Amino acid sequence: MPVALLLVLAAACAPRIHPLPGVAPLDATLPAFPLPVTPEKITFKWELDQGEIVGRGEGVARLGPPDHARVDLFLGGGFGAAAAAILVGDSLMVPPGSNGRDLVPPAPLLWAALGRLALPPVSDTIIRVSGDTLRASLGSPVQWRVTAVGSQLTRVERVAGDRIVEWVDRAPGKKVRYELSGRRSLVLDIEIQQPVPPFDASVWRF
Repeated sequence: MPVALLLVLAAACAPRIHPLPGVAPLDATLPAFPLPVTPEKITFKWELDQGEIVGRGEGVARLGPPDHARVDLFLGGGFGAAAAAILVGDSLMVPPGSNGRDLVPPAPLLWAALGRLALPPVSDTIIRVSGDTLRASLGSPVQWRVTAVGSQLTRVERVAGDRIVEWVDRAPGKKVRYELSGRRSLVLDIEIQQPVPPFDASVWRF
């Protein structure tokens, strides 16, 4: 099937956006959601479903505040590395010659999966609050949607037209799910997340 037709079908399957519920707060500021102030290491099991590609295994994420992270996915059964990615600020890097960019989310959504909000700058932010849940639409027309519960970032969506084309859902400390509508899903099942000593600078290079 032609790639263009696949993209059209995927877009048609993407959910539509709806008006945000809740009320406008007096202080309409979107929280920063930075990385923890102490370096952390997260170990998890992962499962990828990309149609013709299905994989699973174990992984580790290293968080180096304020804006460094590294994610490594290893295949189950000791078959080696499946993908690796390094984030430094807005830049996403993968090992030369690898297919990492085909397996991990783009930089803003990979950051969201790790709990940091790092979206490209846009104009016009609309915020609504309902109980302990904050929701925001960013851009005009809308380009991003953000949801937070209490102090935790729980969902980030990328919007094209009136459709949510890819998103990250977070249950902090439990599961993280990334979806590229109709094309790819990557689930991280968190096992341990703990503070660690600062990482050597070599961690942020391939």
